[in-house]
Amino acid sequence: MLSWPSFAALKHAFPESRIIALVPAYTQPVAELCPSIDEVIIDPTADAGVNGFISLLKRIREQRFDLMLTLFSTTRVGLLGFAAGIPARWAPATKLAQIFYNHTLKQKRSRSEKPEFQYNLDLTEACIKSAQSDKPNPSHYQSHSHITERPYLAFDDTSLKALRQQFVDQHCIVAEQRLVFIHAGHGGSANNLGLLQYAELAKLISHETVCFILTAGPGELEDTQKLAALMDQFHLNYRIFNSTEGLTSFARHLALADLFIAGSTGTLHIAGALDRPTVGFYPNRRSSTPLRWRTLNSHGRYLALTPPSDIEQDMSCVDLSKAAEDIQAFMARLWSGDYQT
Repeated sequence: MLSWPSFAALKHAFPESRIIALVPAYTQPVAELCPSIDEVIIDPTADAGVNGFISLLKRIREQRFDLMLTLFSTTRVGLLGFAAGIPARWAPATKLAQIFYNHTLKQKRSRSEKPEFQYNLDLTEACIKSAQSDKPNPSHYQSHSHITERPYLAFDDTSLKALRQQFVDQHCIVAEQRLVFIHAGHGGSANNLGLLQYAELAKLISHETVCFILTAGPGELEDTQKLAALMDQFHLNYRIFNSTEGLTSFARHLALADLFIAGSTGTLHIAGALDRPTVGFYPNRRSSTPLRWRTLNSHGRYLALTPPSDIEQDMSCVDLSKAAEDIQAFMARLWSGDYQT
């Protein structure tokens, strides 16, 4: 999701270009939703072995690409572009993989001094500037990093209105209630709150105008049901949404959220790309900070919460009372003060 601003900048700079994204299969549905991507090629990854690499290389060669932009560089992908003979190949100047690229940019991402999407945009900007300067009659270069096509991911209002009505009817939710999604699952490297913490947080921010939606992706239903049992102990108003119809359907349902609460996960970033108001819980570890992994929301539509500054990764140290106060203030501002504790 944090590459979408780069795709938008490329399409804005070169509106008649054909942009093809190389992605692993599990992100294919989301890549196909991106309005700035024209086609998707599936990378079978290193798991496919030598035969898989050769087959992918053949397909890349057939495309006769003019330019390759690698936002997350690996030796395997670098070798792929080099062997395919792509004339201009861009990547961060990190790792051994950079030897396969003829254009690199030093970024020092490990310092986490910028959001990840901004690092991606910086590299994209350098690529665009170089490509434009190579034109026979180059025009004056203009920065494209200001492109803010928020929401980066969107569905049409009519279909969302119908989906919301279907959703509240199916789950017997009062139509006027706000839908506060809580996604307690996570598959990434960042630490997350525990299930009891999420239940206690929900208790602290619960209100008659709110219905909590406990979301579950593949393999997450068991933990979501455990969270539901804890919510029952606090007599909270909730429903379970178990997503079983693929990532695109899941994203459409996330677009219904009046507020989305989660740890630093891919699901949080989908909600951010939809510009749904997000509350994210992050560790203080430098590689996992709220700054580095900021969501794509518009300004003022995201809230990042962490443990105390002297605690790096122990999410059990998050002050839930303070977090609840911050979330309540966030909700009141978002909803024009109609949320009163």
